[in-house]
Amino acid sequence: MLEIPVRDARLRISVAQVITTPQVWLATRPEFLVRGGADPNTLVEVTREDPDRLSADDAHILGLESAVITGHTLKLVVLEPGIGPLDLEALRTAVAERLPIEPRATQRIDTSGPEPCWTEATAFEISDHVRRREEPGCASRADLWRAVSKLMSEHLDHDRPLWTIDLIGPLGDGRDAIAVRIHHAMADGISAVRFLDEVLWDRHPEPNPRGPRPGLRAASPQRSRVDEALRMPAAVRRELGHRSSHSPFDRPISAARELAFTVVPLPELKAIGASRPTHATVNDVLLAIVAGGLRSWLGTGDAALPRLRAQVPVSLHHRDEEAGALGNRDSFLNVDLPLAEADPLTRLDRINAETSKGKRLDDAEELFDLFHALGRVKRVGEAAKRLAGSPREFSLSISNVPGPPAPVSVSGRRVERLFSSSEPAAHHALRISAISCAGIVGIGLCTDPEALPDVVGLAEAMENSYSELRGAAIT
Repeated sequence: MLEIPVRDARLRISVAQVITTPQVWLATRPEFLVRGGADPNTLVEVTREDPDRLSADDAHILGLESAVITGHTLKLVVLEPGIGPLDLEALRTAVAERLPIEPRATQRIDTSGPEPCWTEATAFEISDHVRRREEPGCASRADLWRAVSKLMSEHLDHDRPLWTIDLIGPLGDGRDAIAVRIHHAMADGISAVRFLDEVLWDRHPEPNPRGPRPGLRAASPQRSRVDEALRMPAAVRRELGHRSSHSPFDRPISAARELAFTVVPLPELKAIGASRPTHATVNDVLLAIVAGGLRSWLGTGDAALPRLRAQVPVSLHHRDEEAGALGNRDSFLNVDLPLAEADPLTRLDRINAETSKGKRLDDAEELFDLFHALGRVKRVGEAAKRLAGSPREFSLSISNVPGPPAPVSVSGRRVERLFSSSEPAAHHALRISAISCAGIVGIGLCTDPEALPDVVGLAEAMENSYSELRGAAIT
C-alpha cells in the first residue's frame, strides 16, 4: 500500500486495485510526500525538480527509443509552387535567428548521469539541422511519401539537439516540401505546433495580438478531497480495464515505416458535428471517419471485432504556461470505435456520447494525476504504464492537434498542406495523427509495412468514409 499526493490531498492506493477495481482512501495530511519502499514508515520529501532535468514523462518517452522505435514525430509541410527551389541558406538564416526563443533547440540530452538532463550542445551548427534532403527523382506524391517514410525510420543524432528540418524538392509540379522531425521527449503535439510557430513560419511585420493558443485549456478549478476520492476510481474504471481478446494491430514491428496522407476540410467537419442533436466535436467526427475507414479496410462488415478501442491523447497544457515551453503534458481517453455499426451517423453519435462523458467527468486529468502520483515510486509507475499501454487496453492511437487557424508561409511561400505523423509502437502497428492549418485538416497514417501493409488503402478507405458521413449528415 502506498500513500501518494494527488493535487492538495494524499492518496493511499494498491497498485493492483488501480488497474482493475481501484479502492481509494484520502488521508488528511496535505504535504507532498511519498510513503513506501523498504520502510513503509519512511516519508520522502518531494522537492522542486532541476529545470534542466527531463520530466518524468519526457524521460519515459526517451526510454522507449530502441532499434525499432525512433521516438520522434514528423510534420510534413507542402508549399505552394515557386520560381526555383526554396533557398536553403535563407531558411537557415531565418531559423537560426529565432532559435533563442526555444532554448531546447540548441540543447542535447545528456544521459551520462543518474537521470537524463538537458545540456548545451557543443559546436552547434545550423547546417546539421536545416538541410536539403537529396531524393533523386522525387517528383510525385508517391515519391514524396516514400521520402518522408525513410525519414520517419531514421533515428535522430543524440549527440545533437533532437530536431531537424529537411527540404525535399522541388517536386514535379514546382512545389517544395519540408519535413520537420522533433523528438517526442522534446515536444508533444501542442508543443511541436509551438515550435513551428516560433521557429519556422514567417513572421509578419505587425502581428495581431495573440489570444490563447489553439488547443490550450484553462486550468481546472480545485476540487474537494471528497470529490477527488470519488472521481478518480470511476475514471479508472471507465478508461481502463475494458480488456479485449485480440487487436488486429497487435503485431511486433520492425524499423521500417510507411506513411500515407489525406485531407478533409475543417468547415465540413464542423458542419457534420453541428448537424447532430448533441453537436459532436471535430475530434468526434474524425474518430467516426477513422472508424468507417477501418470498418471497410479491415473487411469486418457487420461482423464485430472482439473489441477495438482507440487511445485519444488529450493535451493538458494550460493557457498560463510560458509561450516557449516545450515538453510533454498530456493524458488520454480510451474510446470504443463501433466498427460493427453500419450507419455512419450512429457511429458518430456513439463516439460522441462516450467522449462527452469522459470530458465532462475530467477523466483525462484524473488519469494524469494518478499516473504522476504512481510515478513517484518508479517501479510502480512503470508497471502501471505498461498495463495501461497493453494492446488489450487499446488497439491504436489517434491524435488531433489544432494548428495555425490562419494561412502561414515559409520563405514567402504559402503553406498549402500541413500533415502530422507519429510512429507506431510494438503491438500497436498503426498510428493516425491529424493537424489543421488554415481550414484544412491533414491526416497522417504511419505503419510498419512488414507488420501492416497497404496503409495507402486505409487512407483511401478513410476518404470514402468521410464522403459517406458527409452525405448522411448534410443533405
